[in-house]
Amino acid sequence: MSLRRRSSRVPQLLLAASLLGALLAPPAAATSARHSPPGGTDGAGGGLPLRVATYNIHAGAGMDGVFDLDRQTAELRSLNADVIGLQEVDRHWGSRSEWRDLAGELARRLRMYVSFAPIYSLDPAEPGGPRAEYGVAVLSRHRIVSAENHEITRLSTQDPNPVPAPAPGFGEVVVRVRGLPVHVYVTHLDYRPDPAVRVTQVADTRRIMAEDRGPKILLGDLNAEPAAPELAPLWRELTDADPGAPTFPAQDPVKRIDFVTVSKDRAGVRRAWVPESLASDHRAVVADLLLRRR
Repeated sequence: MSLRRRSSRVPQLLLAASLLGALLAPPAAATSARHSPPGGTDGAGGGLPLRVATYNIHAGAGMDGVFDLDRQTAELRSLNADVIGLQEVDRHWGSRSEWRDLAGELARRLRMYVSFAPIYSLDPAEPGGPRAEYGVAVLSRHRIVSAENHEITRLSTQDPNPVPAPAPGFGEVVVRVRGLPVHVYVTHLDYRPDPAVRVTQVADTRRIMAEDRGPKILLGDLNAEPAAPELAPLWRELTDADPGAPTFPAQDPVKRIDFVTVSKDRAGVRRAWVPESLASDHRAVVADLLLRRR
């Protein structure tokens, strides 16, 4: 069965959903024109400006291992991004993040919409309590008009004897940027040195993304460097917004495993960079894009 058909679609995210999270609608979040990169235009050949970022938030903990959501909120706010992909996001997961809903809290603090796509969703510790969830999320200043939580191949960290199998946690949202539907995907690929699972995950990712049309943006922690052979198929359709700097570990980083990528035919990269920060064990990647309507 196609992994695409096994995913779930939410046409309008108006209420909190256990699978995909909640969509918050603060008054200031409906449009981001005033937050767009300076100098952007929407004319013939100009394109639509959009600032995007990816950030592995390490379940709210900094490079020092201390949970501090205030510190991460300040870091995310400083990016001034219209759309942000987050990885390692806890939602009532455990004591390490004080049992809090990190995606929901960050969205409220930043006055952004949010879609959360759990990789794991476990029974609550107490009857009637919230499910313990861990996954990825998208924050957006633009209204999220639909969202899906796709399955890709994973090797579970919760099973003592895991085997590769389809599992959720490849999030997708559609946002409208001045009327243009834009597909945004957020992912977190397998961390193990053996690239076998990542090879399959890349194939799954390409198959899912191929079913969509229009501008596409893939954000995530790919746990491999740009020249890794398992990532090579991605570069057939996607452009890597190369920031020219490593992202991991945040303290004296030595490799780039965090990516902003865009569809070659419908988006261009104006510039990309890696802000210096110890608010997580990763550094963020930020990119100013120009989206093409056709």
